[in-house]
Amino acid sequence: MLSNNKSISKWIGLSLLLIIPSFIYLFISKADNNFMKLSFVGPENHVIPEFSFVNQNNEIITNDDYRGNIYVANFFFTTCPTICPIMTYNMRVVQQRLSVYPNIKFLSHSINPKNDTPERLLDYANEMRANLMNWNFVTGEKESIYDIAKEYFVNAVEDSLAPGGFFHSEYFVLVDKEGKIRSGIDKKGNIVGVYDGTKDTDIKDLINDVKVLMAEYKRPKKDEK
Repeated sequence: MLSNNKSISKWIGLSLLLIIPSFIYLFISKADNNFMKLSFVGPENHVIPEFSFVNQNNEIITNDDYRGNIYVANFFFTTCPTICPIMTYNMRVVQQRLSVYPNIKFLSHSINPKNDTPERLLDYANEMRANLMNWNFVTGEKESIYDIAKEYFVNAVEDSLAPGGFFHSEYFVLVDKEGKIRSGIDKKGNIVGVYDGTKDTDIKDLINDVKVLMAEYKRPKKDEK
């Protein structure tokens, strides 16, 4: 009887050695197939075009300063009496929550270049306690600012009927290292596109989606061995 028990135990052990690797392979394959990726927003191969603006330190900021980095962009103006302070505060929250991650930056475009000089932008950034290590507040020619807003698929216009004399979208836009706009999907499977910079739920989604995008870059390519 003892001999039979030993034989059964040995058979079970050998069976497990054969079965377990198969389960591990299936698990890894399933995980690989279910790996989350963010959607691309806009027409195929759309990228943010070349730009050149001036930041709060009176430095020229171009695509080269953001290339190779994930970044979050928005539009605002310093005398905005409504949503801008909320948006700037929430951008700061995103920055703080992602502070341990490398290769991420932030870009806030003023839509009122006549008032928002580099000096004023610096004052505003300090008032809002923004960390300027990886966050630029930029200004430039009005036409260039409004044109680049269209490339982010958001609105930015001068409007005498709007509070403060300007109208702009409340959205944050997530841009990948290649300059392409990315976003997650909602519960119905629709591409989100942009994130409402005034809503806590959207801010949480943005933070999570940035992490997903970072993980996407860390994932080995299929053709890599």
